[in-house]
Amino acid sequence: MGILLYPHNQTAYEAAVRLMETSRKAAVIHPTGTGKSYIAFQLAREHPDQRICWLAPSEHIFHTQLENLCRDAGEGKESFLQNIIFLTYSRLTADEEMIDTLRPDYIVLDEFHRCGAAEWGKSVRRLLETYPGAGILGLSATNIRYLDGQRDMAQEIFEGHIASEMTLGEAIVRGILPSPTYVTSLYSYQEEYRRWRRRVSASGNKGLLAENEALLEKLRRALEQADGLDKIFYKYMHKKDGKYIVFCADKEHMDAMQEKIREWFGLVDKEPHVYTAYYNNPEMAEDFTRFKKDNSDHLKLLYCIDMLNEGIHVEDIDGVILLRPTVSPILYLQQIGRALSAGKNAHPVIFDIVNNYESLYCIDSLRDELERALERMPCTREEKERFRNGFRLMDEVKPCRELFEGLERNLSATWDIYYREAKKYYDEYGNLKVPKRYVTGTGLTLGSWLQNQRRVYEGKAAGSLTEEKIDRLNAIGMVWNVRTDNWEEGYAELLAYHKKYGNADVKARYVSESGYPLGKWISNLRGAVKKKGIDYVLNKSQQQLLQKVGMIWDKNGDIWNRYLRAAEEYYRTNGNLDVPAKYVTEDNIPLGSWLQSIKFGMSGSVRRMETLSAAQVEQLNALGMNWERENTLLWDVKFRLAREYYEQHGNLEIPAAYCVQGVKLGRWISNIRAKRKNPRSSGMMLNEKRIHDLDSIGMNWK
Repeated sequence: MGILLYPHNQTAYEAAVRLMETSRKAAVIHPTGTGKSYIAFQLAREHPDQRICWLAPSEHIFHTQLENLCRDAGEGKESFLQNIIFLTYSRLTADEEMIDTLRPDYIVLDEFHRCGAAEWGKSVRRLLETYPGAGILGLSATNIRYLDGQRDMAQEIFEGHIASEMTLGEAIVRGILPSPTYVTSLYSYQEEYRRWRRRVSASGNKGLLAENEALLEKLRRALEQADGLDKIFYKYMHKKDGKYIVFCADKEHMDAMQEKIREWFGLVDKEPHVYTAYYNNPEMAEDFTRFKKDNSDHLKLLYCIDMLNEGIHVEDIDGVILLRPTVSPILYLQQIGRALSAGKNAHPVIFDIVNNYESLYCIDSLRDELERALERMPCTREEKERFRNGFRLMDEVKPCRELFEGLERNLSATWDIYYREAKKYYDEYGNLKVPKRYVTGTGLTLGSWLQNQRRVYEGKAAGSLTEEKIDRLNAIGMVWNVRTDNWEEGYAELLAYHKKYGNADVKARYVSESGYPLGKWISNLRGAVKKKGIDYVLNKSQQQLLQKVGMIWDKNGDIWNRYLRAAEEYYRTNGNLDVPAKYVTEDNIPLGSWLQSIKFGMSGSVRRMETLSAAQVEQLNALGMNWERENTLLWDVKFRLAREYYEQHGNLEIPAAYCVQGVKLGRWISNIRAKRKNPRSSGMMLNEKRIHDLDSIGMNWK
């Protein structure tokens, strides 16, 4: 039968081929469920004599896509695999040397937004640079890495060469994906209610406190009157023996959610069939297969962590249940996509069950996509209205949502009142270093409010601190980290340290004579720069001042460079790197123990180097680093002395007290005999080769 592409994918495929012929790169950005992997399989099918290097986040994704393709095409795997070289991104990263052996004509980057990850991205860039003539086809439901500075991977990798782009809303409006019933609700509302009560108590505005307390009471009653999840699932799970995928955040979250199975789903089925799927589960493949094959008259629930977020479709899914503490826009759309599949006629159900007020509004992004797509569609007003009626949004917590909005408005108004006072302080004093107990003339506790903003910013307190609010505070000199931002005092102490010791190598626990914790200040400064970037933490003038005193930003890197210079000096002097274990340089660098800690994983007087980069290994190799373990080297020395004794005396009957060149050779031979008689005893390793070598020089084992 061969591959039969849907019309939207056939159009995308033809556009991708044309782009790869002219610009070598083509990205296809289609929602989950539209069958975009078939585009890459079609490329392999139509170019049987060319090598296709296919990269994906996991083998499971690729093999599931292949199984679906073979089922639809009515052919075996061999017909599609003959010219495909499949690799996961992690395998490519772990073994970059294989890149030189691949020699692809085409490179498929499945879920190409994942190439923005630091290590995976390096390996992919090297692959693309190694084969500049290869065609590159990228597939993803989104090109934006929302939680990574909004990076656009279609620009970074494909330089904007997009063969086809379609939103989830557009796919639903065009009828490519089925229109779902979308149910929103809230779980764990007790904790949500407590969080809002804490926010109201911390607001500090007495004028709005009474009104907020009244709204809180209305919210409490509304939450109590809202239907429980057991009734909501019973109400909207029209297919009581259906299959539903339940998305959880992590293993701890999954365990907690599975404890609710009887409580939540008891009205639908008292004995639902429950399955789990996550990467660390050894029974995952078996459970996943059983779920797919389960055609019983029971409710089927597949609890998942990560692995079904992207690239994998399960047939006959009746809906998804999003149990979302938090979620990125990418994951949100991918998880919805598990219930939507091209060519499917039934209307799936999406249960968006969240545990916080902010997450209730994720549906707005999908609704906006649908409206924008409808505006572009060449259809009548009646047709648009029919579609809107077909997309059923069942907001089970609408009264609660309205009360949440009222509280948010009031608390935001409180925020603005405090912000105006903060701006007045800034205008008067030129900074926002407000003492914690500072109270304004109108009675506002400005110091504690600013402290609370810092805690919200760091995720240590409940609250809503938008990017717009952060920018407004930054404009009036907000100090987010008091410890690292006390610049004048910290820098003055660092100057004094530099004058006394001639460097800026401050130990983490160092406290100056005046009692200032300079080590902690330096450590906090390094941490802030590493997390947010140096330009965010320090202005250009501050950066230059620190550079003049030799500020060390990468402590481990600085240690490596200092010790490597000592090793290079030893090599220039001695012609090798056979450094005695107790050797210390004139600069008091324990070079011997450092090299031993690298070779043998032993803790010494310097911090153990857990891992070395390829570049660091190469630097040591250039100096003749001997990577053999110490006991191997000692064995070779002692065996050489034993062989010389044998050549001189014709036997190995060495007196126990015999010593030569500082080696107690007699005791060594005696210990070897004892070791062979009692192999479990501690001491040297005695393998077959060593036994054979000793036999060759007349060893008497009795």
